[in-house]
Amino acid sequence: MTQKNNVWRYGDDINTDMLFPGKYTYTCSTAEEIKPHLLEDLDPNFAKNVKPGDLIFAGKNFGCGSSREQPALGLKAVGIQAVVAKSYARIFYRAAINQGLLLIECPDAIDSYQEGMDVRFDLAQGSITIGDRNFSFPTLPPEILAIRDAGGLLEYTRQKLNKQSLASDL
Repeated sequence: MTQKNNVWRYGDDINTDMLFPGKYTYTCSTAEEIKPHLLEDLDPNFAKNVKPGDLIFAGKNFGCGSSREQPALGLKAVGIQAVVAKSYARIFYRAAINQGLLLIECPDAIDSYQEGMDVRFDLAQGSITIGDRNFSFPTLPPEILAIRDAGGLLEYTRQKLNKQSLASDL
């Protein structure tokens, strides 16, 4: 797939408060309530200008900080195609999987990207092409892709339970 939308670029240690300010933790719980506040203290233009299919490129330790679902839920809800980073905080990584947000760890790609370059992914091969350079990343387990394709862990679980229920009815 070729990326024709924005690539939002951020540095190291982008924490969950930068992604979604903690002051809204107990007042915003739905995707629609979360979306206007995404990255508001780090990049006030993000929530106003992000489009479905956009990418985030970031440095190391993306999503560090407190354990909250809102940042991953919000990024998925605005249509972020993928976050490509040098590394992820463990808790954010799990929250992103739960929401069906695609995360790719590929440090060399981050260092090589220049504004305006075309970005293409081949998830099956574990490769990202930026301009005319190709970079490898570990292929994602089929379970992670299935969760993403279902729209998140909750919907994936519902689908699995429905299939089991149908099979037991036979």
